[in-house]
Amino acid sequence: MRVIVFVKATKSSEDGVMPSTELMEAMGKFNEELVNAGIMVAGEGLKPTAKCKRVVFDGDTRTVVDGPFPHTNEIVAGFWIWEVKDLEEAVSWVKRCPNPMPERSEIEIRPFLQMEDFGAGLTPEIIEQEEKLRERLSHN
Repeated sequence: MRVIVFVKATKSSEDGVMPSTELMEAMGKFNEELVNAGIMVAGEGLKPTAKCKRVVFDGDTRTVVDGPFPHTNEIVAGFWIWEVKDLEEAVSWVKRCPNPMPERSEIEIRPFLQMEDFGAGLTPEIIEQEEKLRERLSHN
């Protein structure tokens, strides 16, 4: 099962406060454990929303909105992509994670959709197209 693990933003991360040396060392060790266990596929931290943009879709209209954005608890400050046997395994790994922020923080775990989740709308042509795309991506 592939999951994305979101590190939710906090006031500190949105203010651009960088992690301490101790936290970076602890997270580095945790990431190394994930890699050694064959769990971690990818992971990155993200810049504060003051340095980003959103594109709002409304029918054919596209509107670009500059950050920063309100509602810090809805913003992602970083992520991992993990390959785990089930959601419980992902939870057990997250419980071992150092607190990624200097204050109270949250980590959200979301499974990726699988092809079978799309049901009747998934045609053989779409499946073939997706398989070709995944093959191309695996070679990059």
